[in-house]
Amino acid sequence: MPMRTTGGTGPVATTKTVPRESGEHGDIEPDRRQEGRERQEDRDEGRHLNSALLLTLLLVTAVMFQGPIRGALAAPVMQSWMTVFVAVMVQALPFLVLGVLLSAAIAVFVPPSFFARALPKRPVLAVPVASAAGAVLPGCECASVPVAGALVRRGVTPAAALAFLLSAPAINPIVLTATAVAFPGNPEMVLARFVASLLVACAMGWLWHRVGRTDWLRPPARASYEGQSKGAAFWGSVRHDVTHAGGFLVVGAMAAATLKAVVPAEWLRAAAGHPVLSVLALAVLAVLLSICSEADAFVAASLTQFSLTARLTFLVVGPMIDLKLFAMQTGTFGRAFALRFAPATFALAVVVSALTGTVLL
Repeated sequence: MPMRTTGGTGPVATTKTVPRESGEHGDIEPDRRQEGRERQEDRDEGRHLNSALLLTLLLVTAVMFQGPIRGALAAPVMQSWMTVFVAVMVQALPFLVLGVLLSAAIAVFVPPSFFARALPKRPVLAVPVASAAGAVLPGCECASVPVAGALVRRGVTPAAALAFLLSAPAINPIVLTATAVAFPGNPEMVLARFVASLLVACAMGWLWHRVGRTDWLRPPARASYEGQSKGAAFWGSVRHDVTHAGGFLVVGAMAAATLKAVVPAEWLRAAAGHPVLSVLALAVLAVLLSICSEADAFVAASLTQFSLTARLTFLVVGPMIDLKLFAMQTGTFGRAFALRFAPATFALAVVVSALTGTVLL
């Protein structure tokens, strides 16, 4: 215990040094604080449902109420609902996985400098180049959303990435070939779909560049994979995007199935007899049905009671905005973006497709 004198022969004051606990590597107070934080996190985690517990609860509930559930599923409305839901998921999921793989490949293997060289520096010129690039990439709208998100993360101007998002599912070779097969007696439908979709994609890209605001577009989230090998980072990115985008795809498919099951078929027959109303009806139907762009041409060809222009609107609107796309765009770019981008895209697609159909069909 150290001693200190106050001077001369006066009283001696002593100060006691309080020993600090130390471990092998010094002060252990930070370790104690860290342990306290970990215990608090464990307590907080215990208060919330994790995915495994939630799945277990759902399975137990399904077993307990299997009788009423089986009876409800036997109803014609529920059978129709299940048919549409499964059809949307089966059509969309492979292309969603394709888009996720492309997104992960762009994020991990493609350097940011590539896009600086591939696209013009001026956004006004980058928009049509990105729109035209959609013609060489097979895939549907479910694939284009994660790819567009990856482009934004890699520094591509949002106007160009959004133009690509709209054009890729509508003018790629697979979609145009399917359109030609579905309309063998109307080859002009292929040209009309290509022209109208490309015009809408460019117009929306330029419109976003002109009036879009940064705070409307939430940068797509991306987990950090620094320090990992390219293979580990690639599969980590794939798992992240499949979990993220897949959940919104399920929500969109459920909404499409619900609306499909409750919309009376008589409404369609009544709308087909009015030129303007028929265009609007098929535009709304394209949003509600949420059919994959590789399959929508065959659905449009079956709607023989409608004019070619109305069916062209169905083919232009569907790949650009539908229920599952709105849900996925909300999850990728944010609700503020989707609430503005989706209505503008819908209105522009209806107008452009109607004008294009009047001229070419």
